[in-house]
Amino acid sequence: ASCTPRSDWIIGVELERHVLSRDGMPTPYSGEHGIGWLLGALAQDQGWKAKREGDKIIALSGPNGETTLEPGSQLELSSAPRQSVRELATIADEFTSIVSRLYEGTGREQVALGFTPFSSVPAIEWTPKGRYAIMRDHLIERGPLAHHMMKGTCAVQATFDYASEADCARKVRVSSSLGPLVTAIFANSPIAEGRDTGFASYRGHIWTQTDPARTGFPDVGDAFAFERWVDWLLDVPMMFTASRGDWKPALGKTFRQWMDHGIDGRKPTWDDWDLHLTSVFPEVRVKHFIEVRGGDAVPAPLAMSFAALFEGIFYDDSALDQALELAEAFRHDGTSNTRFAEGVRHGLHGKVGGESLTHWAEKMVTISAGGLDRSVDGDRSLLRPLEALVARGNSPGHDLLAAYTASPTPETVIAHGRMGLTTDHGSSSAR
Repeated sequence: ASCTPRSDWIIGVELERHVLSRDGMPTPYSGEHGIGWLLGALAQDQGWKAKREGDKIIALSGPNGETTLEPGSQLELSSAPRQSVRELATIADEFTSIVSRLYEGTGREQVALGFTPFSSVPAIEWTPKGRYAIMRDHLIERGPLAHHMMKGTCAVQATFDYASEADCARKVRVSSSLGPLVTAIFANSPIAEGRDTGFASYRGHIWTQTDPARTGFPDVGDAFAFERWVDWLLDVPMMFTASRGDWKPALGKTFRQWMDHGIDGRKPTWDDWDLHLTSVFPEVRVKHFIEVRGGDAVPAPLAMSFAALFEGIFYDDSALDQALELAEAFRHDGTSNTRFAEGVRHGLHGKVGGESLTHWAEKMVTISAGGLDRSVDGDRSLLRPLEALVARGNSPGHDLLAAYTASPTPETVIAHGRMGLTTDHGSSSAR
């Protein structure tokens, strides 16, 4: 039922960002001009509908999408789907401008980085959401950096439609196979607690130290089928259940076991299934759409390039064929985990199959550009920040680390990651 006629294909984007003070510290949920205050101000200023847990606003919904919070109160815009990335850029710019206006004069800025650059993770206040309290306890038992993932990371993600099971399989194969390359291209988190982490994408490394049962590259990409994917989802240990706002730990039961035997006398509903889908975090996630998840948070011009990159490949048949050939060549060396580790550590400076990751990225971007030229009106220009980045051969994190080495101040990091607007071609990551 999720297969969509080609004429109705749309795109969505999810943009996460830190809200940092001038000293580079994250803005907590509580307190004066905290993130809780911001959500209340957005609800009042824009008339968006607030979702609450107890007396706390934890999310907003409006005509152009939803505003949600990550466990460390990282701010996320999940756009309403649109027919082009150009339309998504308008939504993103409007949201960023509204938040900037509300925070004007408070010393806080929206900053797009893959990991919080100066705070220790234990010092970051938890967002007051019931599911996060359960995730906090569940995940730390399965990965030493799970709390780093929850409270410190930010990413860019995009969603796309598929016409059939076969079309979905082709897109999953491309995005899974080239996922390590995408992480390398958008690597933008070399700094943690004010020091060089040794990783171009520390965020990417953190995900390898979270929970292997629900992250990474599930063993379904080579022969993807809906049934095989659902079987994997059915057997991932659940973290929680929720009923009427009451969150309970699932104690490792699987959804299959819940269906077969019930929990506390209750069998799951479709709403429970949809909730379960939000608790698995592979690099590519299939729901009613394909969600590509591999990029560190980057400023708006590059974030729109992320969406345009996959739009050009997924929504043009010739480009998708070429990308499948590229994926086969890229997969020839090592495993998905070793290729991912290379991109996470070195960004575009890494090597796979005897070639630099810049070499592979140039091929991927060229394929996407051709697809956009043939099949998508108006979105080709949104790929240009990415083309410029790949032509230099530096991931955003390389530029950040060079600037920070020369001037190791919070102002340097904030200037690099300032969210900006898609029309702001003067941003450091757009040049």
